Amino acid sequence: MSQLEKIQSEYEKFPEEFQSVIISTVNTQGIPNSSYAPYVMDDAKNIYIYVSGLATHTKNLNVNPDVSVLFIEDEAQTNQIFARRRLSFDCTATLIERETDKWNQIVEQFQGRFGQIIEVLRGLADFRIFQLTPSEGRFVIGFGAAYHISGDNLHQLVQLTGDSNQKPG
Repeated sequence: MSQLEKIQSEYEKFPEEFQSVIISTVNTQGIPNSSYAPYVMDDAKNIYIYVSGLATHTKNLNVNPDVSVLFIEDEAQTNQIFARRRLSFDCTATLIERETDKWNQIVEQFQGRFGQIIEVLRGLADFRIFQLTPSEGRFVIGFGAAYHISGDNLHQLVQLTGDSNQKPG
């Protein structure tokens, strides 16, 4: 297995290390908010969050669908605090309508992953499911080891060179 294949494999497995994702949203005045939400992910790298309608991030998503997500290595697990492994995606949020086939399918995935609490949340009318569809991203595994992820193929990493932090292309 080549070095790139090893990194590619690490990228594919990295989100599985987490039960929640850090989300950054923006309100209508442009004020950012960072929060987190438990999530499930499909094979196309869409991220689904099940969140309260009362939460700031949910209110922000209702008015501005642009959201950034971050998976980041635990500080206690990292060898170098300045180079924690991390995966970020720029996404667009779409509300999944309650009680549709897709909504029920996603709720079942949440129940399979998080258990009985989902039955409680399912009964709360203010809880909503958003699909966060990535357009691009970045996977960093250390100093000088950053990879761009394009919306054209979210399964393919492209190494960023040291002389450019620009997107390839």
